[in-house]
Amino acid sequence: MSDDRAAFERERREAAARMAADAELAAAALDVNAAADRHDWSYQWSWLGVPVIQLPTDIVALQEVIWETRPQLVIETGIARGGSLILSASILELVGEGEVLGIDIDIREHNRRAIESHPLAHRVRMVEGSSVDEAVVAQATTAASAVERVMVILDSDHTHEHVLAELRAYAPLVTVGQFLVVADTFVEAIPPQEHRPRPWGPGNNPATALQAWLDEAPGFEPDRFVNAKLLVTASPGGYLRRVR
Repeated sequence: MSDDRAAFERERREAAARMAADAELAAAALDVNAAADRHDWSYQWSWLGVPVIQLPTDIVALQEVIWETRPQLVIETGIARGGSLILSASILELVGEGEVLGIDIDIREHNRRAIESHPLAHRVRMVEGSSVDEAVVAQATTAASAVERVMVILDSDHTHEHVLAELRAYAPLVTVGQFLVVADTFVEAIPPQEHRPRPWGPGNNPATALQAWLDEAPGFEPDRFVNAKLLVTASPGGYLRRVR
């Protein structure tokens, strides 16, 4: 039998593009996402025993991105319970190199213990402090300067002002060919999360910050394939690749 891998890859990319162009399907997916969010759907999942506050499609997409691009450093703002750090660390462990730098303004002691006692803790380093504090950004910058391939995931305070400040501070650290992931852009598209009150919402969220930043920062492009195939995602349009 002939090798059909190239054809398979082409066909699935074409299918993803068709799916992304299906407005009726996109509306139905958004309705499901908004309804499920009222039941804290993203809180239901774990990665290797640690709660990971992500949707299943985003979990799969992140492992695909890390496996493909092989970052030597993944900088993630927002630690929460630590599952996202362990997710990134687990793929880096399989790759055979790399470190995750997690940043959070409040690393609760029980969450810190869970991360530090995990078998993959040797690939995780944490910094407590505001992600936009100059001293914290300086630590991330120093870590990024020591390696060739850097990926960034922004998933902390989701207000427009904060995410925009994070984009200006951390996007320059992303190296060409690597990903910048802006989480929870779906806040712009779903009804206000009255079941889980937050200082962000429609008009004031990662999506609005990302759009404002894209107008001032050339060199990054939304990855068509990743964004097209996610369908039910917390981060529509939030997967960008640095192209120059």
